[in-house]
Amino acid sequence: MKKMTETKEQRLAREIYENVGGMGNVEKIIHCMTRVRLTIADYSKVNIEGLKAVDGVLGVVEDETLQVVLGPGIVNKVANLMVQQAGVKLGENFPKATGHQDAGRSNREMVEAKAAEVKAREKAKHKSNGFKRALKSISNIFVPLIPAFVGAGIIGGVAAIFQNIMAADSSALSQNWVSVITTLNIIKNGLYLYLVIYVGINSANEFGATPGLGGVIGAVTMLTGMDPKNPLPNIFTGDALSPLQGGIIGVIFAVWILALVEKRLHKIVPNAVDIIVTPTIALLVVGLFTIFIVMPVAGAVSGALVGSITWVLKVGGAFSGFILGLVFLPMVMFGLHQILTPIHIEMINKTGMTPLLPILAMAGAGQVGAAIALWIRCRKNKKLVQLIKGALPVGIMGIGEPLIYGVTLPLGRPFITACIGGGIGGAVIAGIGNIGAIAIGTSGIDLIPLIAHGRWLGYIAGLVAGYIGGFVATYFFGIPKDAMKETDADRE
Repeated sequence: MKKMTETKEQRLAREIYENVGGMGNVEKIIHCMTRVRLTIADYSKVNIEGLKAVDGVLGVVEDETLQVVLGPGIVNKVANLMVQQAGVKLGENFPKATGHQDAGRSNREMVEAKAAEVKAREKAKHKSNGFKRALKSISNIFVPLIPAFVGAGIIGGVAAIFQNIMAADSSALSQNWVSVITTLNIIKNGLYLYLVIYVGINSANEFGATPGLGGVIGAVTMLTGMDPKNPLPNIFTGDALSPLQGGIIGVIFAVWILALVEKRLHKIVPNAVDIIVTPTIALLVVGLFTIFIVMPVAGAVSGALVGSITWVLKVGGAFSGFILGLVFLPMVMFGLHQILTPIHIEMINKTGMTPLLPILAMAGAGQVGAAIALWIRCRKNKKLVQLIKGALPVGIMGIGEPLIYGVTLPLGRPFITACIGGGIGGAVIAGIGNIGAIAIGTSGIDLIPLIAHGRWLGYIAGLVAGYIGGFVATYFFGIPKDAMKETDADRE
């Protein structure tokens, strides 16, 4: 029964759901200036006429998405209420119950299903808190950008190889190659020069702000309208502000503030003028805050982080590499690795590469070595062997979760010995020194094209050491007796 205290926005959200076949018939919701856009699973369940008759619905448009016209201002509130009720964010897929059967599935599909099951169980053990939610937000901001990081990074790596060839011998390549190199760098810079804008947009999506406004706040840190001869001051030090000072760390924080301000304004500004007043005030207030507060503070923080990590790797050498390679898998298990993403990017922005990524990638190499040892020692366990067959190829390519959650973690001891293998690989990488990646998003052998300054042989040496370390540690110390028992065929 409808509550007497139900607001107009709550009523609209409820009645829209009632006329589109319920929440279970909706796959995704976004909104534009005036319309709630719903991705519908089964249109036969939608009552178009009933939807048009809802008080407050100005029109219904049937297109690729079902578009419910509500008008400016109120559309934001209704769309946000609808996704909140579903337990998702704008643009996220609604939860669906799915079932899995082993029959007819490939080895890879089986291990992925097993990995998902174990991963969900592990996550359930750890209650959500503010810190974990923050890590999840960081992940949601950067995951959509990973294909861009990979593509732009490889293109930039190819350009760097050609540049090195020309620098070593100007006659090795014709001058026409200068145009090729320039073109490749232009493509690469399409990501890296404007990364703050992309991060601003994704941050806005994550925190519930308007994506366009988030992109503008990111662009503010570029200080594009500033005269270099008359720069804006750092109010804390008196020095001139530098474009992109504070980097993406500052952008994420600034857009979070933007979301708070915008949500508050949506509540107090009348719907009739919301579309004009809210973005204007939000941009002005948060823009000023970003330039004079966020950029100086975040700049100091990011500089300290990069400097500290560089110092630790330089002073600690192989020992630091061993510890980092050893603990990275537990960090992945608890989701703590997400906090490293902005650090990687800041290091690339400031030094041209991140020496952390090749070291941390060794954790995956330890997993590969452990899996091979399990395959040999536990070959009578047909079910386990099939899981390994499915997980190993993608593990070698740098996708480690099927191996972690599908193979080593459920067995216990192999997870520990795999971590040791990762530590050995990390020690080799750090011991050699000056091995860094020019982009993020890949691991394993896929990271080879992204290794800076042509030092990929050192990275390969670390990979081999990680493989061998994980294999030896697991073969002699990490094999559970139960895992070696003979089992029936895997397909049931």
